[in-house]
Amino acid sequence: MVFIRKLKNKSGTYLVEVESYREKGKVKQRYVKYIGREVDGKKILSSSISNIEIESVKVHGPLLVLHHLAKEINLPEILGEFGNELLSMAYAHCVEPKSINQMERWFEKTDLNLILNLHTVTEASLLGALDSINRYGSEVIQKKIFDEVRKKYKIDKSGILYDVTNTYFYGKKCPWGKMGKSKEKQNDKALVQIGLGLTRNDGIPLFHKTFDGNVHDARTLQAVLPMFKEYGIKDGFFVYDRGIPSKDNLSDVKNLGWETICGIPIRDHLKPLVRRIIKQKKFVTINSRVQLSKTSMYALSINHQIGRVKGVLIFCYNSKMKTAIQESRYDEIQSAQARLKKGKNIKEGLKKYFDKKGEVMQDKLSNAEELDGYSCIFSTKLMGNDEVVKIYFEKDLVEKAFQNLKGVIALRPIRHWLYDRVEGHIFVCYLAYLLLSLLKYKLKKTGIGALEALHELESLYKVYMKDSVKGFEVSKLVRLTKKQEDILGAVSKSLLNV
Repeated sequence: MVFIRKLKNKSGTYLVEVESYREKGKVKQRYVKYIGREVDGKKILSSSISNIEIESVKVHGPLLVLHHLAKEINLPEILGEFGNELLSMAYAHCVEPKSINQMERWFEKTDLNLILNLHTVTEASLLGALDSINRYGSEVIQKKIFDEVRKKYKIDKSGILYDVTNTYFYGKKCPWGKMGKSKEKQNDKALVQIGLGLTRNDGIPLFHKTFDGNVHDARTLQAVLPMFKEYGIKDGFFVYDRGIPSKDNLSDVKNLGWETICGIPIRDHLKPLVRRIIKQKKFVTINSRVQLSKTSMYALSINHQIGRVKGVLIFCYNSKMKTAIQESRYDEIQSAQARLKKGKNIKEGLKKYFDKKGEVMQDKLSNAEELDGYSCIFSTKLMGNDEVVKIYFEKDLVEKAFQNLKGVIALRPIRHWLYDRVEGHIFVCYLAYLLLSLLKYKLKKTGIGALEALHELESLYKVYMKDSVKGFEVSKLVRLTKKQEDILGAVSKSLLNV
């Protein structure tokens, strides 16, 4: 039997390869070859550079960081039997989204076999992992993940952003896929709805839930509110867009002990109210001005009640938005007029602006322009107009989350058909976004974004080498740059010693 022994003397600790053998019934050892030295607990192997052969170079840096974040919140244990396969797909979505359709090939380029203790991945094992999400229960798993995040990170959970998006399928075989109004203008494809809840200040996802593609945005909130009783979150406020509010939703949020800040569409009974406010009060005054990060708005408020829920209705006016809306409308109308003169068809929604001769009807255009730049917010939370306006209009974290899910993380299009696999695919994308948001949280003080950090770490390869003469193998990370040191140090000081 051959093994390595440490020999210590005054000059240091040396590593030698020895072999056990029996002589007259006794076990003895004989020297085979000198290996190297040990300095500060690290092995420094002795070899001639001419004998070294590079066996492989593996993607390591981004995966090292993502796996550290996953372990901090116990994801490998929470995800169960197929945890390593699910994490391998989540990491792929973060690092190289296009590789997700060629996972087996991408896996071979990485160090995931050692990082995840995963010998290999196959199409069958990955599909089995996707199927496992529905079996274990997506909501149960998300609750466990949230509990771990809450333990590890000091995040502000008092404000929750909630919104709904949809994405599309290729084909019409999935029972979840329903025809509806696509937010990506893919109205000829089957859709699935996804509701997402994030912490307002840090954009860390608390939950997601998937719905049929034809479910109205307002109905999705009814389905996610009961989750908060399970999560034990109290005394906060929901922020959601104008497609979601309803009398029932506002009442249910209030009964939960939460407050609401939401957009309200200007239609029906609100139109005459807005007209009256415009006539009675001047919007554009220095006292009503609210400065946002990228623009300014003017806000006036009145007491208001929706159903049984009392609050404040805040009327907002943005002159830049008014101009942008009008310019966009003029562009469309002039383009449509040119098409009409050539005898071509135009969009159905633009026909109302033209008479039988193809001329623009100014009265119709004026009616459409009347409330351009105006919007309404309803708030049950008692605070100043400026604070409510800032909270509502600077809620772009959820929009950015959807952009990341659909673009960076490659949520769309969904190419699975079976119910469980659609659920599993969306869950993996959710996991990927969770890891990106935690990385962003860790890097907050450095000014480095999560995607920027992963891109910077792509060149942090692990090189596997072998001494062709002595036969021993060794691996080593390439030298860190200063920026890579900053990233690893911000995530965890322990990563600087790997």
